[in-house]
Amino acid sequence: MAYVIAEPCIGVKDKACVDVCPMDCIHGTDADAMLYIDPEECIDCDACVPVCPVEAIFSEAQVPERWQHFIRVNSDYFNGKR
Repeated sequence: MAYVIAEPCIGVKDKACVDVCPMDCIHGTDADAMLYIDPEECIDCDACVPVCPVEAIFSEAQVPERWQHFIRVNSDYFNGKR
């Protein structure tokens, strides 16, 4: 199970999560609306969660129902389906 970045990140892209990630699995370009977590690289360490200023990061099992589609959004980003 991986962590997922959801809607609150859109337009914010605070990169504190990138700085603390030991696996360098959080990515996004300047052109992207938000940041994304690579589900294949994420080790579920939870380091990114407390540093997110907009509380946009959830374990896959705890993504609120209204943002469930962000599980696919994060995965698709790394599978070339942006």
